[in-house]
Amino acid sequence: MFTFWSGNLALDFAGTVGHRETEPVEMIGTPDLLAAWAVAAGLLDEPPAVDAEGRDRAVRLREAVYRLGVGPLRGRRPAEADVDLVNALAAEPPVAPRLVPHAAGLRVSRTGDLDAVLATIARSAAELFGGPDAARIRQCERTVCTRLYVDTSRGGSRRWCDMRECGNREKAAAFRSRHRAPGGPVR
Repeated sequence: MFTFWSGNLALDFAGTVGHRETEPVEMIGTPDLLAAWAVAAGLLDEPPAVDAEGRDRAVRLREAVYRLGVGPLRGRRPAEADVDLVNALAAEPPVAPRLVPHAAGLRVSRTGDLDAVLATIARSAAELFGGPDAARIRQCERTVCTRLYVDTSRGGSRRWCDMRECGNREKAAAFRSRHRAPGGPVR
């Protein structure tokens, strides 16, 4: 259900709404789904307590992150309210990793509450948007996809958020289009 191929935690969080401009798909529509996302993202070992107000705060952060990521791609300056929200949440204590004994030696344990999760996401956003990778943020070229990602390809020419999903679909559609007889079925 959740995907993590944006190359950045904050952009993966922004990607919890799919197909934003056509038929939006909400992936954290309930407090339980948001808690499950925090675990799936590797932020916490156990789901945090999340209520409706906490989910609403998370959605506000998610939308601010999305606007901050897509704005420069569309020639827009960042909204002061979005920057202020990210900065305020980034100033809070993040998820706390801890080394704990394990049968094979040591492992990391991650603890925190929803506030720590949001602080960690906001810190990721601040580092991305204010750092050198900001210029590498792209939006998937698949028509219905609105996912943002960090293009780490050698030539900076990556076109899709994920080759297995959007890339394959776009290439298959282009192939069908090229091999369709005028007015006839696909050959």
